Amino acid sequence: MMTENRMTWEEIQKAYPDQWVGLADVQYLNDDGISIESAVLKYTDKSKSELTRMMLDGKIIARYTTPDHAFQLGMVGVFG
Repeated sequence: MMTENRMTWEEIQKAYPDQWVGLADVQYLNDDGISIESAVLKYTDKSKSELTRMMLDGKIIARYTTPDHAFQLGMVGVFG
């Protein structure tokens, strides 16, 4: 599924729990580039590897929707 809806990070986590999502036009809470305030939800039906390739091409930011306190190893798009 490809969408073009701007949502808060909390809305994305609630609507798409425990899965990888592809985000565009990300707005961060501060300048750390980590804490997402809102984003345009682009992909909800791609695998981690598909989203990683898209992220490396500069097309999206890939994130796992697990709550922040349960950091998943291999999270993409946080430190770069």
